[in-house]
Amino acid sequence: MTIIIVDDDKLVGISLKTIIEASGEITVTAVVCCGADAVRLYDELRPDIVLMDIRMEEMTGLDAGEKILAAHPEAKILYLTTFSDDDYIIRALKIGARGYILKQDFESIIPALKAVYAGQSVFGEDIVAKIPGLLSRNQKVDLNDYGITDKETEIIRLIAEGLSNREIAETLYLGEGTVRNAVSVIMDKLGLKRRTQLAIFYYKHMQ
Repeated sequence: MTIIIVDDDKLVGISLKTIIEASGEITVTAVVCCGADAVRLYDELRPDIVLMDIRMEEMTGLDAGEKILAAHPEAKILYLTTFSDDDYIIRALKIGARGYILKQDFESIIPALKAVYAGQSVFGEDIVAKIPGLLSRNQKVDLNDYGITDKETEIIRLIAEGLSNREIAETLYLGEGTVRNAVSVIMDKLGLKRRTQLAIFYYKHMQ
């Protein structure tokens, strides 16, 4: 797994690199200090994951993530920050970030990177506790209008809970390929591009 670290505190970035690479499973290909460098280096290095802070000068991590995902929808952005502001969390979800964890939860960084690499969405406990309240403000929709079946509804719920395709397959006694195809069909029906957008749809319209 290759990652780039984006943090406006050089010492923090270097420390993260040392700790993460000590696991022996992750290679940090670059450490940069602003969002603009993250956008440029993503195009150049194509890392598996961008581990990025939010508050930075010149270009914030959220602005950088939005630019990266607009050009590369498959990109995996994991935010690592000291701030759990509601607006930050909502925007991170809306742009399609794969995760949002707090620097205070230091021990969760490497497990979070591994989970995101495996295709899961990862949010720290403090963040997870906030998400339903932040996103469940709109009225429910009639899923029949979208042609969503009962089985697809269950898949959306499990995605919102952060399960990977493999875990969903095990839970519903389906093949992993069947789940993968079903997720693609669901996203086509809803006009979405990323799994985190499905989670947003669930909390806003289905809970």
